[in-house]
Amino acid sequence: MTKLRLGPKPVKVTVELPAAVHRDLVAYAEVLGRTTGRSVSDPAKLIEQMVDRFMATDRAFATARRTAARPTAGTTERSG
Repeated sequence: MTKLRLGPKPVKVTVELPAAVHRDLVAYAEVLGRTTGRSVSDPAKLIEQMVDRFMATDRAFATARRTAARPTAGTTERSG
């Protein structure tokens, strides 16, 4: 899987997870490790791929993003 980079360097983000979500993330990493045969040393590293996949498959987000990228009525794009 390729990693999406928004700039020349990754951006560090700190988040707080409820204890139950963290337990589930650790359990998810263990199941993933058994399924793939590759252990996950740091379950937090899965968060990047999970969020990336979530946004890539969220149709409402894709629609909103396309709508925001369109010029609004009455404006013209100028090159200069």
